[in-house]
Amino acid sequence: MMTNPASAIKTEVCQLVDRQIETLRQPTSLTSSDLLEYRVRSGKITDLYAELDRIVRTSFWEWLRAS
Repeated sequence: MMTNPASAIKTEVCQLVDRQIETLRQPTSLTSSDLLEYRVRSGKITDLYAELDRIVRTSFWEWLRAS
């Protein structure tokens, strides 16, 4: 079964957010490596939301043209 791009993006965002939460819940202080990984994931989440927004806008305009 093939997933559509928006669904795959949503799944990836949820996984990344879960990892962010896990990182912040660590009982120990965050290391430099933890912080770097956190920032990288944060950037990836931002990029994925931008891509999701692009997909939704494109789909909307295609729907309008077909109507």
